[in-house]
Amino acid sequence: MRYLRSGPRRLHTQEMGAARAKTVGLRSGEIADRNIRVTLEAIRRHGPLTRTELGRHSGLTGPGITNILRRLADEKLVTSNRRNGLGGGATATEFALRPEGAFSIGVKLRRTRGEIVLIDLSGQVHDRVYFDVEPEDGLGAVHAAVRDMVDRHATLPIVGLGIAANDWSDAWSEQLSAMSTIARPCVENECTASLLAERTIGSAMPEGGLAMIIIDDDVQAGFLIRGIPYSGVHGRAGSIGEMLTGPDNVQLNTVVGFGSLRSRIGDEDFARLLKGEEFSSPSLSQWIGEAAGHLLDPIIAMAGFIAPSIVMIGGDLPQGVIEALIHQLSVERRDTSTRPLLTPWISPMRPASFSGGGVALGAALLPFLNTLLLPPASA
Repeated sequence: MRYLRSGPRRLHTQEMGAARAKTVGLRSGEIADRNIRVTLEAIRRHGPLTRTELGRHSGLTGPGITNILRRLADEKLVTSNRRNGLGGGATATEFALRPEGAFSIGVKLRRTRGEIVLIDLSGQVHDRVYFDVEPEDGLGAVHAAVRDMVDRHATLPIVGLGIAANDWSDAWSEQLSAMSTIARPCVENECTASLLAERTIGSAMPEGGLAMIIIDDDVQAGFLIRGIPYSGVHGRAGSIGEMLTGPDNVQLNTVVGFGSLRSRIGDEDFARLLKGEEFSSPSLSQWIGEAAGHLLDPIIAMAGFIAPSIVMIGGDLPQGVIEALIHQLSVERRDTSTRPLLTPWISPMRPASFSGGGVALGAALLPFLNTLLLPPASA
C-alpha cells in the first residue's frame, strides 16, 4: 500500500516502554504514518465516526483528518455515508472501516500440527484450515499451507503473513520469503500472539495487566502490562511449564501438558478433544482435578508478583473443558488441606475469548500491527 512506510518487523515491545517511546524523535514521514494509523485505529474501535468525532478520538486537526481520510478512501480502507441529524437536524458524513480493504494470513505452528487463518481488517475470520506437520519439516508444512491459502484467495488484497511459533528461526523466515510471494513473515511466540488477539479484537481490556496461559504440549504464560506484551530476556518470560508444582513437586508440563492428557484418556478421546468435541469421562475428570492442583501454583505466583487484573486460559481444548478446569481451580484455591493459606487476592480466571487461545488469529494481526494499525507500544 502506497502510504505505508514501516515494513514488517518483529514486535520488540518489551524493549520499548512508554517513557522510551516518548523520547524518540519522529521524522515527518513517520509522523504522517502514525497519524494515519491513529485515524484508522479510531475508526476501527469506535466507528462510524464523523470528522468532528474523529478529532476528539485522535487529537488531530480538521485539515489533517480530511487529508488522511482521503488517502484511506483511496486505499479502499474506509467508506463514507451520510448520517441523519437528530430531530431532523443537519446531516454529516461519517466514516467506517471497510474490512475487505485488507486481509492477512496467520499461522500457528506446533510440532505435529498447525492452523492457518485468513482474516480481514476487522479481525473476522474468512478461512481456517488445520494441517498436519512432520516434526522435521515445519517449514515445508507452513509453506504448503500458505501457498494453498493464497491460491484460494488470489483476488484478495493480502498485506502479509504472521507466524506464531516458539521454535521459529530467522533462517526459516528467509527461506519462506524466498519460496513465497508474500513478504518476510512477522513472527511472535504463541502467548504474545494470543495476547495481541485479546488486546486488539477481544473483550474489553481490564485495568492493569493481563496474564494468558496456553495449554498445549507444554504450558506457557504471557503477560500484557499496560497494553504491551512482555516477553522478558530472550523471550523466556512465561516458561511456567518447567516449574516444579503441586504437593508432589513435579514439573508442570508432565501433569498439565497434552502428553499427560493423552496418556490419561487415550489417543481416540484425545483426538476428539482436539476436534472440539465436548464429552465427559472419569479419566478426563481425573486429569482436570490433577491439572488444577498443579496449575494453581504458578497462578498464585503470578497473582502475587504481577497482580494481573485477570488470568485467561486458552489452548486447543474445548471451551467446556477449560471452563471445568477453571471451576476446579476455584475449588482448589479454597482447599486448605494442601495449601495452608486461602488466597482471596488471586486474580479472576476465565477462558480466552477465541478458540485455540486466539494464537493463529493473533499471528494474522501481526502484519496489520506492523503496517496499518497502532502497534502495542503506541496504542
